[in-house]
Amino acid sequence: MAEQTFIMIKPDGVQRGLVGEIISRFEKKGFYLKGLKFVNVERAFAEKHYADLSAKPFFSGLVDYIISGPVVAMIWEGKNVVTTGRKIIGATNPAQSEPGTIRGDFAIDIGRNVIHGSDAVESANKEIALWFPEGAANWESSLHSWIYE
Repeated sequence: MAEQTFIMIKPDGVQRGLVGEIISRFEKKGFYLKGLKFVNVERAFAEKHYADLSAKPFFSGLVDYIISGPVVAMIWEGKNVVTTGRKIIGATNPAQSEPGTIRGDFAIDIGRNVIHGSDAVESANKEIALWFPEGAANWESSLHSWIYE
């Protein structure tokens, strides 16, 4: 199986109408969309997703933010998709994100940074299992040979 990552467009990204733009950036790069959900996140689920941050002082505010509106949860697949996806997204703090990245182009405050992306293959696998217990869609793009050697 090719590498997969979990990407979530946060409530601010949804409210601001950035869903299409964000999906387009991943598609144009050559990654394959393997799962997509538009959901309102329950508090307990958000707490489980961010469990590794539960000791941080911003945890409660982060959970409140994620449950404040719908999110778009996605599985993306492709060569080095975790690392490259993080580059497409930009630094967690938008002030440190390069222009051309999603956060560099669309975010100002760290607390409204538009998007979440897995930071490692292991966390991607964990997040995908949490958000997509049914697994990813099984398909291959007809453009595969035009993107990969």
